[in-house]
This record gives sequence, C-alpha cells and structure tokens, in this order.
Amino acid sequence: MAEQPKTSATNSPDSLLSGSTWITASGIISRALSALYVIPWNIWMGSALIAASANALYGKVYHIYDFFLLISTAGLPSAISKQISHYNALGEYEAGNQLFKQALKVTAIIGVVFAGIMYFGAPEVAQVFTNGDPRSIPAIKALAIAILLLPTLSIMRGYFQGYSLMEPSALSMMFEQLVRVCYMLAITYITMQIRHGNYVDAVTKSTFASFVGASASILYLLGCFWRRRHYFRDLATFGSHNLQFTARDFTKEIVQQAIPFVIIDSTITIFNLFDQSTFNWMMQSFMRISQQQLDYYYSLFGFQANKLIMVIVSLATGVVSSSIPLVSSLYTQQKTESIKQQIRDILCLFMFFMLPAALGMLAVARPLWITFYAYSALGIKIMRLSCVMALLIGLFMVLAAILQALYKNGLAIRYLGIGFVVKIIIQWPLVYWLQAYGPIWATICAMIVICALMVTKINRLYPLPWSQILRRDLWPLIALAVVMLLVVWGIDGLVGQLDTTGGRLRSTGYLMLEIIIGAFIYGYWVLKKRSFDQILHISGDKLRNKLHIK
Repeated sequence: MAEQPKTSATNSPDSLLSGSTWITASGIISRALSALYVIPWNIWMGSALIAASANALYGKVYHIYDFFLLISTAGLPSAISKQISHYNALGEYEAGNQLFKQALKVTAIIGVVFAGIMYFGAPEVAQVFTNGDPRSIPAIKALAIAILLLPTLSIMRGYFQGYSLMEPSALSMMFEQLVRVCYMLAITYITMQIRHGNYVDAVTKSTFASFVGASASILYLLGCFWRRRHYFRDLATFGSHNLQFTARDFTKEIVQQAIPFVIIDSTITIFNLFDQSTFNWMMQSFMRISQQQLDYYYSLFGFQANKLIMVIVSLATGVVSSSIPLVSSLYTQQKTESIKQQIRDILCLFMFFMLPAALGMLAVARPLWITFYAYSALGIKIMRLSCVMALLIGLFMVLAAILQALYKNGLAIRYLGIGFVVKIIIQWPLVYWLQAYGPIWATICAMIVICALMVTKINRLYPLPWSQILRRDLWPLIALAVVMLLVVWGIDGLVGQLDTTGGRLRSTGYLMLEIIIGAFIYGYWVLKKRSFDQILHISGDKLRNKLHIK
C-alpha cells in the first residue's frame, strides 16, 4: 500500500514564522507597489491641486470598492483557511475539498450579486458615500467589474492557506498588484500625457486595473493548483472519511464562518467610509471652506497618509494569515498549553516587526512624505500621527484573529461595535477641536478601547505570564525601538535644518540613509540582546559572527 503523504501544516513556531514571512513579504511588496505608483501618477496628473483632487476622488471610490470587496470576499480566505485547517487536523481532507468546491459555487453567486448592485446602483452608492459626487459614478462602475472575480480569487487563496501553503497565496497577491500598477500607470500616462485628457477620466480608467490584476492572479493560482493536484488528491484518498455533509451543510458553514470575518475585516474600511461620509459636513458645520480645500484636507489623511501606513499594516496581515489556521488547529485538538504558547509567539512576533516599522516610519515621515507627495507641513504631521494609528490597527487585527481562531467571533464583533460607537461619539468634537487630525485621533481612541477589551478577554481564556513576557520579550523590544526612533528623528531634524528646501530627489536620498541607520540600530541590538533568537526561535549565531557581535 502506498504511504500516506504528509501535510505541510504544522503547529511549530517555524510554521508561524515561515507563513508570516511569505504573507508579510507579499503584503509589504504589494503595498509598496501600491504606494510607489503614486509618485509618477501624481506627476502625470499635472498641477498639485489637480493631483490632490485626483487623489481625493480615487480615495473616495476606492473606499467604496474596499467596502464592497470586504462584504463580498474579506472573510472568505480566513474563514476557509480556518475550516480547512480544522478538517485537516481531523484527517478529513475530503471534507475540506468538498467545502472548497461548494465555496466556489457560493462565491460565484456572491460576485454576480455584489457586482450588479455596485454597477447598476452606482448613482445611489455615490449618493450615500460621496454626497452624490457625480465624478465618482463612472469609477464606481469600473471597479464593480472586478467584484465579479475577487470572491473566487479569495477562496482559492484561503484553500492554500488552510494547508499552511502560504507561498502561492503570497505570490498571487504580489502578481496581482504588479499587473494592476503597471496597467494603472500605462493608462494614466496615455490619458493625461498623450491624449491630454482630464483627471476624472484618468481615475476612472485607473480603477479598471483591479479587474486586470485579479484576472492575472486567478490564472497564476490555477497553475499552482494544477502543479499540486496529485498532492491534494492523495491526501483526500488516504485521509479519514468519517464525516458526511450535504451541499446545504457546507453552504451554511461557509456563511456562518465568513460573516464574522467579513465584519472584522471590514473594520478599517468602515472607519474610512465613516470619515469620508462625515468629514465634509463636520468641517463645514463650524467654518467656511471651499470644496477644493476640503478635498485637500481629506486627501492628506484619507488617501495619502493612509496609503503609506498600509505598507506597515501589512506586517500584521502576515501574522494574522498564518496564525488563524495554526491556532484553529490547536483549538480543534484541545491543546491548551500549545495555544498559550502560540498566542505568546504571535504577539511577540507582531511586536518584533510592527513596532520598529511604525516608529521608524514616524521618524522618517518628513523625507518619506516629500518623496511621495512634495513638502507639506500639515501632511508630515498627519503622517506621524497616522503611524501611531497604524500600530494600533495592526494590534487590533492580530487580537481579533486570535479570538476568531478560538471561535469567539461574537465577542470580537461586540468589542468592535463598542469601539465604533466610541468613534462616532467623539468624532465631531475632535474634528471641531483638531480639524484634519480629528478623524485620526477618533480612530486611535476607538482602537485603544477595542484592543484593551480583546487583550483582557484573551487573557481570561488563556492566562499568559505577562510579567515574564514583558520583562523578557517586550520591554527590550520597546526600548530598542524607542532608541531607534529618537536617533533617526534627531538625524532627520538636523537634516531638515540644514536643507530646508530639499526636493524629491534629495529627500529620497535622506530617506534611504535614515532607513539604513534605523535598521542598523534595531538589527544590531536585537542580535546583541538575543531578542532575535528568543522571538523568532532562530539561532542568530551566524549573523553575530559575521557582524562581529558578541
């Protein structure tokens, strides 16, 4: 008899790190591409005011697109990976395959329904989310076409993640983003530089890039399925066959598991849409301000800063995507102590990467902003505050993923609801007091409330030795990250005093120099203090020997 093939899913720290590395690298590269295209895109748009209007329009329609995308797909990769990991832990590989096949049918219907609502209801959607801005309607219709494919694409990624095969999912995201950005830049150049069109037309044509990128990603994943078809087939053949489900059972399971993930994953988009829908009238309620000025203020925090901080939020996405199937598998096997250790590893891994990334971006906010958008004192300050918000958003994502993997979906949603109510209550007073900073501070306060509630609940379910974790793992990381922040910020302040008129090219040079200095400071000390070894569960002796670190 042939030997049963081994599944790639494991519960070891190596599996968490490997999966996180793939998804994190994919997220960073994808977000970096999504941010970098802004430089030529803005230049080709024309004047700074036209570019700001284009950014504001693009940001508004993309927040709408994100909302439809999230309610139609967001919960599916995590939900499917969680359930397939659950069945794999039981040896029921065929059950996972049947769930996947039924999910493909369900998502095909979902794609048609939501794409139809978004396309044919574009004027009504624009009325709700953009105060009836007629410029947004063609772009909303262009984005609706991508919704046809994206639910199916998300299911395919979730299937691989359920087997802890993060590489295909990660590479498909990078490939999708690369194709999307290339198409966007090409069509924008043709529209604005060759045909001398208007920015509304360029934005509309740019949004169609989402459909082009999704199509390319699906083709890539189909190739991955074909190459691994024998592996999946053999697992299903030799696995257990004790569970019997009907198509209706699987459909019910998909919906039950996906809805909580949809709600949680929609959090950032819902917050952004709330800001988008309320910012203009809140500002106009206490001051006279033109639409162009409102577009400028909104674009600073709602599009420009948001696009940059999402690069570092991708670090949290990597940890989340890897942690859900691992913790879910341990929960299925009722391994309490292993769950505690996994939660500890997840939190420490998040802090190891996210803390220096957020504080590092805060430190280099000045040259970073100038490199992408040209100098703006207000924009730079908003960027720094947004970095603090990004750290809290990332922590929220990780904590919510842990609760969901432990089948505490209702609690995660309840805590999210409490936080959103906090944001609603304090938003107008903060906008009145702080103007463009107000929405960011409202989100920060809401995230603090949500994260505090989640940490408290997780600790009640699986008490952790917090004094030991703080003393051994977290305080050293916090201290190192703060030292790095102060040194790099001090260097940037000196550079800013010496070169007050630094243009985009010189600012890019300063940015690279400051990033290298910050990375060296943090990297040197995590190796020196052995935090690298303790948190990543990897020996850093070879690196220490090469760098002559004792």
